Amino acid sequence: MTNDPAGPVDAARNDNVAQGDPTAPGDDAAQGGDAGAVTERSADEATGDERPDATSVSEQADGVAAAGVLGKARVVATRHPVLTRVLGAIVAGLLIYASFPPRTCWYLAPVGIAVLTLVVRETPRLRGGFGYGLLAGWAFFVPLLPWTGIYVGPVPWLALSTACAIYVGLFGLLARLVSTLPGWPLWVAAVWSLTEWGRSSFPFGGFPWGRLAFGQGDGWYLPWAWLIGAPGVSFAVALTGTALAALVIALRGRLGGGSRREDAGRSDAPPSEGAPRNPGGWRTIGMVAVVVIIVPVAGVILRAALPAPDEGDRSITVAAIQGSVPRLGLDFNSQRRAVLDDHVRETAVLARAVAAGRAPQPDVVIWPENSSDIDPLRNEDAYAEITAVSEQIHAPILVGAVLLNDDDTNTNSVIVWNGGSGPGERHDKKIIQPFGEYLPYRSFFRHFSQYADKAGYFVPGHGDGVVHAQPDRGGTPVAIGVATCYEVAFDRAFEDSMHAGAQLLTVPTNNATFGDSEMTYQQLAMSRIRAVEHGRAVVVAATTGVSAIITADGTVRAQTAKFVPAWLEASLPLRHTTTPATAMGPWPEWILCIVSAIAVVVSAIRRRTSPSPRSVDEQAIGERVVR
Repeated sequence: MTNDPAGPVDAARNDNVAQGDPTAPGDDAAQGGDAGAVTERSADEATGDERPDATSVSEQADGVAAAGVLGKARVVATRHPVLTRVLGAIVAGLLIYASFPPRTCWYLAPVGIAVLTLVVRETPRLRGGFGYGLLAGWAFFVPLLPWTGIYVGPVPWLALSTACAIYVGLFGLLARLVSTLPGWPLWVAAVWSLTEWGRSSFPFGGFPWGRLAFGQGDGWYLPWAWLIGAPGVSFAVALTGTALAALVIALRGRLGGGSRREDAGRSDAPPSEGAPRNPGGWRTIGMVAVVVIIVPVAGVILRAALPAPDEGDRSITVAAIQGSVPRLGLDFNSQRRAVLDDHVRETAVLARAVAAGRAPQPDVVIWPENSSDIDPLRNEDAYAEITAVSEQIHAPILVGAVLLNDDDTNTNSVIVWNGGSGPGERHDKKIIQPFGEYLPYRSFFRHFSQYADKAGYFVPGHGDGVVHAQPDRGGTPVAIGVATCYEVAFDRAFEDSMHAGAQLLTVPTNNATFGDSEMTYQQLAMSRIRAVEHGRAVVVAATTGVSAIITADGTVRAQTAKFVPAWLEASLPLRHTTTPATAMGPWPEWILCIVSAIAVVVSAIRRRTSPSPRSVDEQAIGERVVR
């Protein structure tokens, strides 16, 4: 005998409805507000109650009208369930997208998760959960990632969006599976963490862009990064969303069953209708309501634990240079010398301001990624120009340079340039961008885009992610953790830097290839999360903006406009202490993944071993025939 895939779920649903479980997935259309209103009117007529006063009549009319709207909505959802779920999935994805920068609507993320959870719980089959999740993923990532196709066409953009959406589809499938377990909001939230980890790891090293945490730079959840890191922020947002979904289900089950309460005393009422509601219903509502409130509020309380912006061992003055580029697009590299000259020129402007007393003397100057795409270790002119301006500013410069290796590959490097002493330590980018800095399966993908051969031949570097800069005025060298552009999206980049003793963090980046898009603001939000996660000030230096100074509590102290030459300067504290998130490293995320995997296995076993309604009915018929 073959089990119907939806059988165990439907059986559990019927059992829960009979027991009055307000959190069980099910269809409440039969309990609609219209039916409740009719029952109440019939009861009044039967008992011959006196007609209430005008105020009571008005209040009852409002209640009946509200119940009527709710009832009609349920009727529509019942008659067109697939269309309702499709629209719900799309709305969920758009809500999550709207929570990301440059918008500050961070609170929409848990609402989007709640809507998606409601949609996938109500679908009768696992494959439906995947399909609705995939729709939500498209609605989220397609508008989030158009900058990936600005100069190369829509194919890479839509392909990447689809690859990311598949993981949201996987979330929908697994969420539908584990939602039959007691305490399901916790397991569903953990499943979100599992799928985020998967998307951040596979394939080609993963793509963490769009993690829920990266939309929370302005939100109440931000301080959670100090305690349990970026994965913990995502989990906190997801848990709020799943608990909100449970609250909606519980309220719908409790308040939507008025007719059953009216019929409870009727002798002709069926057992499922006449059974009293579960006395724990209000307790369930109270518990999930507490979760919905306490998780974001706890984030607000945790803000008190964040270090003060000026708190540290000692302070240094740091400058970030934004030289801009002659033009945007993939061919900006054809103006390599102009880009270098622009950054030299803007550094010289700062040097003159320092000499005139209009700006403090910097201890360290940070240039963006690709500020010298001419290899200064091989080109004498570039070497001389950088050396001269470093001497003029009287400070070491962290130069973002493209270096040519002996085998004709490249490294994307950040070199400490020590004035007349020339180049010192360097960080070679360890997490390089597939389909940009290198192209996996180049011979295959060149068939799909004429831009395939524009992808670079970069190779990943090695090291601990820290460079040391010696200020001209003396003192101990400053340990600076570096995550170049794309690296900031990955947890392990700054984790390595922190374990190597980073006192200050920097994100040199080049956003010229992404035009006037939301990309730079999305990346800036990641830097804010990293600042709180590791308790360090972060300096963002971008070729075309937005460059920024971020304090250890995630506050943007100063930032530039886009597409203009500019410099920023600030006194920032150096720290040696670590946050709980830094100390625990990836363990919170690993624990969430393990917990979710266990929940999935338990749910799968229960689903496999639970009898389907069809098999139960057949057994009952057989027993009657025997008798």
